[in-house]
Amino acid sequence: MSLAEQEEFDLSVLALNGLRRGRTTGSCATAAVRAALYLLLDGDERKQVRVTLPDRAHYLMVPIQNLQWLNTTTVRAEVLKDGGDDPDNTHGATIFAEVRRNAAGQIRFFAGKGVGTATQPGLRVAVGEPAINPVPRQMMRQAVTEVLAEQADGGKEQDAGFDLHIGCENGEVIARKTFNPRLGILGGISILGTSGIVEPMSMASWIASIEVYIRVALGGDAQTIAYLPGKIGRDYARDVLLLPEKRTVQIANFLGDALDFTQTALIEGQRRLDVLWLLGHPGKLAKVLDGVWDTHSSKSGMAMGCVARVAAERGFAPHLVQEITNANTVEAAMERMKSEPGAHALWIEIERRIGVLAHQRVPAAKRIEVRLFDLHGNALGEDA
Repeated sequence: MSLAEQEEFDLSVLALNGLRRGRTTGSCATAAVRAALYLLLDGDERKQVRVTLPDRAHYLMVPIQNLQWLNTTTVRAEVLKDGGDDPDNTHGATIFAEVRRNAAGQIRFFAGKGVGTATQPGLRVAVGEPAINPVPRQMMRQAVTEVLAEQADGGKEQDAGFDLHIGCENGEVIARKTFNPRLGILGGISILGTSGIVEPMSMASWIASIEVYIRVALGGDAQTIAYLPGKIGRDYARDVLLLPEKRTVQIANFLGDALDFTQTALIEGQRRLDVLWLLGHPGKLAKVLDGVWDTHSSKSGMAMGCVARVAAERGFAPHLVQEITNANTVEAAMERMKSEPGAHALWIEIERRIGVLAHQRVPAAKRIEVRLFDLHGNALGEDA
């Protein structure tokens, strides 16, 4: 689609949930690059610039906060990050680009002050690279291409070699409030975004962060990782499985998304995973037996019915099956069954069935092992 056919994305139009959208750090950095190029190449000081979004069908108009020559060869442009109504640690931060020509004839990316550098495998960028994700990089390359095309239309053919130093004021401090230190991104924030637009939903940010954690957990050719809906099972992962923290991921209610992210990452890496552990309370994980992969209570019922169904199939007495069904919570059902001779075998069977269903979503994992625990962290099945 040509630039003339693109439509402006109007951030003043509220999202469906009534909240205000915002600009990603990737869009802000791209706007800063574009503004810096106009001044560097043509002496044109722009108060706002156009940023083509990744879908190539829309663009944003982004105001420029500050624009200046740092020296005779380098221009700095600054953009205020506006995350809309989404909870965002970088909201209100100043994202900047320092741009100068290079003799390499290439667009090269550097971590300016306040933007981190990747130090561990498994991220979207290689170890040693600035924490500028692939989509923002592509947006910035597109901005360079568009500005150079405008210059060429004006009879000013330009070489495409530029060094882009992308930074964030106070980024080192902001990064401490993010997952970056645990992910091995040191020195500042990451430049992120897949659509260029911040959708005002903390849920979307949460799911995106889980994908990042999964890629880190799989990094370094890891052969065993563990997913936990919550903190239950964390001690088991550490003390029994002897997994370091970065090989465990708290996936909250997003089991289906986590498994899909895992399969995608393994396929992209053309590799297999020896063992994926699912560790948690049956109140979450047993919902899988009803085909529920987002286990939030607002999107699913309670798991007593799943447990009762398996109990019936295992030959439990009808009155006990009914008591499990009618229990207020899964924990209450677990307490009721504690003294039953078939309880241990029941939980082993539930673990097995969860593993079989989960494996269907991650065939690139050789095995999926499930361990269920009560609220006190006591194992119910294999290691009970």
